[in-house]
Formats: sequence, C-alpha cells, structure tokens
Amino acid sequence: MAQKKAHEVDSWLARPAAEAVIVLIYGPDRGLVSERASAFAAKTGLPLDDPFSVVKIDAADVERDSGRLVDEARTVPMFSPRRLIWVRNAAAQKSLADDVKALAADPPRDAVILIEAQDLKKGAPLRTIVEGAFAGMALPCYTDEARDIESVIDEELRTAGLNMAMDARNALRRSLGGDRLATRGEIQKLTLYAMGKGEISLEDVKDMTGDVSALSLDDAIDAALGGNIAEFDAAFTKQCQTGSQAAQLLATATRHLQNIHLMRGEMENGGRNASAVVAAARPPVFFSRRRAVEKTLSSWSAAALTRALTRLQSTTLQTRRRPDLAVALARQAMLGIAVEGARLSSGRR
Repeated sequence: MAQKKAHEVDSWLARPAAEAVIVLIYGPDRGLVSERASAFAAKTGLPLDDPFSVVKIDAADVERDSGRLVDEARTVPMFSPRRLIWVRNAAAQKSLADDVKALAADPPRDAVILIEAQDLKKGAPLRTIVEGAFAGMALPCYTDEARDIESVIDEELRTAGLNMAMDARNALRRSLGGDRLATRGEIQKLTLYAMGKGEISLEDVKDMTGDVSALSLDDAIDAALGGNIAEFDAAFTKQCQTGSQAAQLLATATRHLQNIHLMRGEMENGGRNASAVVAAARPPVFFSRRRAVEKTLSSWSAAALTRALTRLQSTTLQTRRRPDLAVALARQAMLGIAVEGARLSSGRR
C-alpha cells in the first residue's frame, strides 16, 4: 500500500521515492498539510514561482472542469524536464477522484501531482485511489504531539540563534499545538521579539504568546458560551476566512464542553466554587481563558451543558453526511449555543 504512518511522513519527505508521482497530503492540521506540501514541492527542484513549471489549481476548479487535471498532467513541459501540478483544498470532489484514478492507472511521465486535502476518512475515494496506486503516496498529517512541538521550538531557536529558559519553554509548550503554521508563526514572533537578548525568558513568553492551539477557535467558543453573539459571529467568520474547517471547530467545542461538564460536576458534587475548580483543573486552563471558563461554569448547569453537547454531536454527524453544508451547520449549532448562553448569563434558567 502506498501510504505512510503519521510518524513516518517527515523521513519520507526528506527522501521522496522517485516513483511517487501522485502525492496526497491530507489531515485535520491544515497548517501541517501546507508546510509538508511546500517541503515536497521544494524537493522536486522546480522553480516554484514559474507558472510554466508549477501549475496551482483549486480542487473546486477541477470539480467544475472534469478532466482538467488529466489534461494538465499530460501537457508536455516546454521549459523544464517536468511540471508540478499542485492541487489545493481537496475533499470529496468526485471529478478530482476520477481524474486521479485515471492518472494512477497510467502515471504521467512528465508531471508530478501534489494534492493538499482536508481530513479524509479511511475509505474516502481519493485516499483509497492514491493508497492503492503504485505511483502514489498518501501522507497523513495529524495534530502535533508534544515531541513534534519540541522539535519545532528547537528548529526555530537554532535559526534565531537563541536559547530558552526551561520555565519559559514549559509555558510556551502549553500554549502551542493544533495547527503547525500557527505554532511556527507564534514561535517566530517570540524569537523576533527576543532577538538580541540571547535567552528567551518566561516574561517574554507571557508578553508575546496566547493560546494558539486553535488560533481563535477558543475565542469563538468562549463567546458562544458567554452569550456574546456578535463576538462569536466575528470570530467564526475569521476562522472561515483563515481556512479552518467546521469539523475542527465542532471537535474543539465538544472537547471544551466535555471538560466544562466535568468541572461543573465537581462544583455541584464537591461544593467548590468556579475559581477553585478552574485553578485545580488538569490539564490546566490557560491563564488568558480562566475568566471566561469561570463565567461559563457559573452560568451553565450540567443539564444545559448536556443539551449543548447533544447539539454538537448531532451537528457533527450532519456535517459528515453533508460536508458541503458543514460551515452553515456548524454556524447554526454554535449560534444556538450562543443564544442559550445569553439566556443563561441573564439569569434565566
């Protein structure tokens, strides 16, 4: 099978197999997908700013123009030995899968196909075709684990010529993860801020970093639970504009509400107030979000949280059935939670 496990991807990208001319990079971490796609593109040796050598296509355009990917792959290169056809924003497009199937059966001699895709479940047509192709390679990208974050921190520190105090590293590590580009961007911002100091301190980290584990996903979720409908809508819209997936928001919101539900149970059963429960939470609540979490714990009952979780779970199932409506369905579900949050915050149970 032409596929790698998540921990094998970086080593394969360091030395891509020559026979792999159809490369699918997919997963829920869009930042990591983009970073690894750029790394593979660079390995082709082609000038990435040359439109004659590198053709970038959106998957939606392939869907509207069936056969376009095959035509591009069969076009004879004029100014280079081969061409890179770079497809972005792939998902469940049927025409794209059909074109890839045709290319897998008869691999192009003068082209490399690179496809960036969202999270594709096992059995998804595009993933199945590439995994089963001799000339294909499927590379999954999942949310950074602790060791991945450590390696990114080390890489950026080496590039900047800086050291970091252990307490600063621990604080930084707790606030990172979830999206590779956001993680790298946050570290680069920190190293730029500390340039010339020699060592990054805990104060530097506190001054420059926030909880970027899901960019402003937490802002959208906190606004909804707090009943701030306008703030939620602005944060949600921002997420859509930056390319975040509705599934990511729903998954993050579900995990957050599950944690809130557990903490609310500790309040009701243990007789402790919201501040005490948040302070003792494990994993710890990031300091910039503690006030919002305490407010949610004080206003939302266990029953109300159960209703919200049921709503999110139902919406997640709907988005899997209708991925084309995922954004609208996620917005509707979270707006419903925001309305409930507004009602609860006003004291109406």
